[in-house]
Amino acid sequence: MTQMYEGMFLLENQVVREDWKKAKSVVTDTLEKHGAKVISARRWDERKLAYPIRRHRRATYCLAFYEMGHEGIVTLRRDLELNESVLRYLILSREKLPEGEAELAAAEDAAGFTVPAPPSDDAPDSGGGFGRRREEGTEGDPEIAEVTDIPGEEGAESRTGGARGPRAEAVAPAMEE
Repeated sequence: MTQMYEGMFLLENQVVREDWKKAKSVVTDTLEKHGAKVISARRWDERKLAYPIRRHRRATYCLAFYEMGHEGIVTLRRDLELNESVLRYLILSREKLPEGEAELAAAEDAAGFTVPAPPSDDAPDSGGGFGRRREEGTEGDPEIAEVTDIPGEEGAESRTGGARGPRAEAVAPAMEE
């Protein structure tokens, strides 16, 4: 019996800089080796990592949807952990392919599509940071949007007990009056 899975694979940027199709085939070939039927695989985004992984500070995410039997997952995980191009991975069970995902993967496979080259490992990230989320209408994944503060995050007490955020500064003068 086969199950649909979603896999997010964090790929080393050196492989991506050489050739995106080669980097993507690292993921798809490994999946197919373990009996998976790849439904969709595409470049999700390139990001600065929160902490170095195997001395890498930036990496590219590959998002794949595939069907395979659950018995192949253990050996798939083992191969992914031994593969030096795959820094991290996350495998989730899915009920169905998300709406629009097949079209995004097909657009990437179309002639004339070019993947932007990843910046150097020391380049700053243009996205949001910790305590942020995305909303509709920004670049990258169409279901992810521009960066805004998470409700309830402003003025929250930190672990050391101090206040943080612009709201904490704006509230302080009002309390003095």
